[in-house]
Amino acid sequence: GPVGKPSQYWVVAAALACGLASGPAAAIDALALQGGLGAGASSGNSTEMARVALQWEWQRRWFEGKDWHVGGFWEGDAGYWQRDALPGENGDLYEIGFTPVFRLQQNSLKGAYLQGGVGLEYLSSTSLGNKRYGSHLQFASQIGVGYRFEANQGFDVALIYQHVSNAGLKQPNEGANFYELSLQYHF
Repeated sequence: GPVGKPSQYWVVAAALACGLASGPAAAIDALALQGGLGAGASSGNSTEMARVALQWEWQRRWFEGKDWHVGGFWEGDAGYWQRDALPGENGDLYEIGFTPVFRLQQNSLKGAYLQGGVGLEYLSSTSLGNKRYGSHLQFASQIGVGYRFEANQGFDVALIYQHVSNAGLKQPNEGANFYELSLQYHF
């Protein structure tokens, strides 16, 4: 893709996220900035990803014990992928998605946690470099580990492994895998 496109994306995405988060009706609980690199041979090391996500925490707690429970959040995201491409190949694409994420966390909401989820992503293109995804609609599964520094109005950092594919609904189904770093701020 053209130079400058990722930085323009971040400016627009940050402005949109801040605008949405400032509205009283939005009730957004957290904002996350995520970046990732392609993982393994199926994605290739040249694939890079950047994403902005808005999160709405669930008020429900499952399997609550003395110190831990299962909670989670809804996550809506918009992202940008870039990959080395030969002439005539697509070098970048945009994504938009929605994922319910379950989180095994401490009752205080502070400290270490494990999380996982499966959602949907819509890709602006069905190809990226020499990769073919078969369809615009993709499933996105993730598993991660992180640490939340404060229960409210604080930061959270996570390492996430994500797999994106169309689950064989349409061929080719090469999919993509990412190692991601997520920095979240809870309002």
